[in-house]
Amino acid sequence: MPKDKRTPLEQSIDPAAQEMLIRADEIGVSTAFSRADAMVPCNIGAAGMCCKLCGMGPCRLTKEGQTGVCGATIDTIQARNFVRAVAAGSAAHSDHGRDMAFTLKAVAEGKTEGYMIRDVAKLRTVAAYYNIPVEGRSPTEIANDLADLYIAQFGQQRGYIAPVIRAPEKRQKIWQEQGVIPRGIDREVVESLHRTHIGDDQDPEHLLQHTIRTALADGWGGSMIATDISDILFGTPAPILGQANLGVLKQDMVNVVVHGHEPTLSEMIVAASQDPEIIEYAKQAGAKGVNLAGICCTANEILMRQGIPAAGNFLHQELSILTGAVEAMVVDVQCIMQALVKLAENFHTLVITTSPKVKIKGATHIEFDEHHALTIAKQILRTAIDNFKNRGPVQIPNARENLIPGFSHEYINYMLGGSYRASFRPLNDAIMTGRIRGVAAIVGCNNPRSTQDYLHTYVVKELLKQDVLVVQTGCGAIASAKLGLLLGEAGLDQVGPGLREICEAVGIPPVLHMGSCVDNTRILTVLTQMVEDGGLGDDIDQIPAVGLAPEWMSEKALSIGAYCVASGAYVIFGGSSPVSGMPDRMSDSDAVLHYLTEGWEKIYGGKLEFDVDPDSMIQKTLEHIDRKRAALGLPAYDPERFGRSGDARILELEQLPLAERRAALYGVTEK
Repeated sequence: MPKDKRTPLEQSIDPAAQEMLIRADEIGVSTAFSRADAMVPCNIGAAGMCCKLCGMGPCRLTKEGQTGVCGATIDTIQARNFVRAVAAGSAAHSDHGRDMAFTLKAVAEGKTEGYMIRDVAKLRTVAAYYNIPVEGRSPTEIANDLADLYIAQFGQQRGYIAPVIRAPEKRQKIWQEQGVIPRGIDREVVESLHRTHIGDDQDPEHLLQHTIRTALADGWGGSMIATDISDILFGTPAPILGQANLGVLKQDMVNVVVHGHEPTLSEMIVAASQDPEIIEYAKQAGAKGVNLAGICCTANEILMRQGIPAAGNFLHQELSILTGAVEAMVVDVQCIMQALVKLAENFHTLVITTSPKVKIKGATHIEFDEHHALTIAKQILRTAIDNFKNRGPVQIPNARENLIPGFSHEYINYMLGGSYRASFRPLNDAIMTGRIRGVAAIVGCNNPRSTQDYLHTYVVKELLKQDVLVVQTGCGAIASAKLGLLLGEAGLDQVGPGLREICEAVGIPPVLHMGSCVDNTRILTVLTQMVEDGGLGDDIDQIPAVGLAPEWMSEKALSIGAYCVASGAYVIFGGSSPVSGMPDRMSDSDAVLHYLTEGWEKIYGGKLEFDVDPDSMIQKTLEHIDRKRAALGLPAYDPERFGRSGDARILELEQLPLAERRAALYGVTEK
């Protein structure tokens, strides 16, 4: 029996989303929210206890001691399912990195249209990691060598992928001892599929060790490559003013929403939308111009580099069409709902697919090619402009928030130390003194089975009260943006006293937007530099930090979680576990789940847990941070020690008579 349908207030905490969900009910169309309410998930499959890897099944294990037709145990089946999920997630992120590497190669060879190397400094820095000569060479020569190196990482068969040298030395030794350093990105994904074929690897722990190697091929391979090249070609992000939520759509302009994950497409559409020829074409159609907005990780890419507004995160893709104001939704790869096309039939919106890897039946397909990028981007925009005349009734929610995105690893380094003394040392010192209790990376997707954005923002706000600095990527970052937490002055009255001092002194928001999902690798490089700058141990697993994915839903999230664990991080996923078993029926169904925690922690110092209770997630986060502080010999967290300095304190002191001010500042009592 389907469960009861939730109200819009139960489906999302976002007023704009609630308004659109009410509209969906009024006109009788479905959304991911209503479909989640109507669809009862299979509890056997959700627990990872169903195997359909051969024609003798599917085998559903629902009784204690039961095995599949081939004799596979619950542990083997769950481990196989988990490996395959991580392999798919790693393949998705890494294939994105491969495409970026091919684009860099084409740019270096002068074979693209509209692209250029925008961050030569980043190019030279990255090349130096791999001993690629930079002195006396042109940017295109350096980029050509770097592209060749990165392309080779995918098909490499032996040895180690190159980017792992950027991890702390102690971490690299652990990986070497365990034999989990990826040999080649594609090789590890292929081997995951081979090992999980019928009749192959049947030792759950052995399978899960290869899960680590496959995930590392993503985090310290394909994703890191994608982030590096995006910065080189489109510019390393720095703080910029932006806006988020459905209110960024414009009544009097042609609205084009870009959705997906490939910045090669979205960056060129941004450029084309600013072309006088396209602006004039839009005016001839009766609009004032073209208004771009992003959804999902594409939103983060163009938001943090160009200031293009974000219409929302993953669950806003249908809601943006429900406004009736979107002429075209332009999509490429990943996180794109097939339901978009059927929903768009109720409006005038065109769904335009652009990737050779992704087609949706009923959508318009305009294939994107980097060699003719600007020409194709203009074609896409003209198609959207031609559709403006077909627009019907419009209902755009009056909801949007300002935000400051763009806190890349490089900018945080500069922000804390300046041009000549760029360093994470002030951050380390703030943690060591206790002004900052620890760091939480809160990342990942939306899931319509939970209340949209609630888990993300609840966990964020509660940790900020406890002086935990928060960094965010992906849909989680947009969730906080919609709540107004990504502004320097936002929420400081709800932030712990020590963290408030830091935010006021440096001039930063209490939540730092660090980019898209592949940009979780920025968090890895931040943690690595914190280790290198000293005072917080000699490896990532010693830092008082936790990773959280409160609303996870994709295989990519599992790959991210696994590579963060392998890097030494404690990772907590909200919601159900894909390897949870059914304890009311079985007693031997939790061995894999225990290995993801206790087993991996013994080896890597990091562990993966699943927790449905946000208060429990917060408690576990704070307990872990405090244990790490104690292990480093740092003072116990004490919020009473801080909070009487910074800009707010200076303004307060300026109101005092001179004698009292001197006494408060210097302990000097006038006679």
